[in-house]
Amino acid sequence: MIGRFVGTAAVIAAVFLPVASHAQGVPGGVERGARDGERAAGPVGAVVGGVIGGVVGGVTGVLGVDERPRFRSYVVEQRRPSYQYREDVRVGAVLPDDGVTYYDVPPEYGVREYRYTVVNGRTVLVEPRTRRIVEIVE
Repeated sequence: MIGRFVGTAAVIAAVFLPVASHAQGVPGGVERGARDGERAAGPVGAVVGGVIGGVVGGVTGVLGVDERPRFRSYVVEQRRPSYQYREDVRVGAVLPDDGVTYYDVPPEYGVREYRYTVVNGRTVLVEPRTRRIVEIVE
């Protein structure tokens, strides 16, 4: 039984990892991995695919690796003003209520639940409800 599980996991990883690189962060990676894994190997595949997708999604961030340069260029073309922030610009930092303008991410980037802004000259993705930085796009 364990050998079969390991074999199934290896097959799913080999098939799924190239696809997972396009996942949108951890939640998108888990969802896509579970869906693709289930298609390939049933319920066990869904579990293994979800785990692998979450790991890969966490590594690639909210924006996929291939999307970052294109999105960064998009933001530069938009010429959004930069908010001057006195604290360290880092993932997990919470931006203030006032003075920061948040913009919708265009649909072609596949990021629906976050907004972006420019802070100290750096493009960041922010969870709009909490104003927490979830990714720095460089």
